[in-house]
Amino acid sequence: CLSAPIGSEAVSAQVSYCWSADSSPVSSLFGLYFVKVAWAWTFWLLLPFIGVTTYLFAKSKFLYGPTKSILAALRRLSTLLVGTAVWYVCTELFVYIENLTGTCSTSSKLSEPHQLYATKQECHRNNGIWNGFDISGHCFLLSYCALMIVEEMAVLEGLSIDRNSRLRVVINGLFVSLCFLTMIWVFMFLCTTVYFHDFSQKLLGALIGLAAWYATYRVWYLKPFSPGLPLPNIPLSSKKYSYSR
Repeated sequence: CLSAPIGSEAVSAQVSYCWSADSSPVSSLFGLYFVKVAWAWTFWLLLPFIGVTTYLFAKSKFLYGPTKSILAALRRLSTLLVGTAVWYVCTELFVYIENLTGTCSTSSKLSEPHQLYATKQECHRNNGIWNGFDISGHCFLLSYCALMIVEEMAVLEGLSIDRNSRLRVVINGLFVSLCFLTMIWVFMFLCTTVYFHDFSQKLLGALIGLAAWYATYRVWYLKPFSPGLPLPNIPLSSKKYSYSR
């Protein structure tokens, strides 16, 4: 987000200010209630989806018993712990880089001694404007969340569920919700590219999101000691379109 003077307000208020002052009313609304908590939305919708679909997949395709199916689901749910770690480390890194590269501009009088500020928060508490290299956390997180959701929904291609099952209704509801959430993330990503940051900050944020997705789903999750992929390698005859939406 573009830096703006906010006095003694909290950092979260700065995000709300930027989304409301610099963008359209629609994107401001989504920014306030979705983007600020993007990982929370993604986490809590993927949690039941991964748990239920992995459990059913393990029972129907691998003929696991209840205990082994639960263990398989818990292993796959560790994907969310990995995603949380990626989100936390990257956002903290972005803050560190912005503080490291930034300087504070204040409107202090000439007679007052010039003060140096170590962080963006200190600068804002003194009605200053922080100018640093602000890697786009929105571009990073929205791209990473959207790719993660798409990867996790691939399990539906190999899942068979009785049409009269109540779990089918639950899974369909979660599937529709995740599709809607993905559309919101793509829409807000486009809004971010229009209203916030400069090109290099947006590009670097998106590249870090892509790198995080690639390092997990295309490299690490292929290894034995990992959360694993949502759709393991199974014969195509049993995989292809067995779950009819």
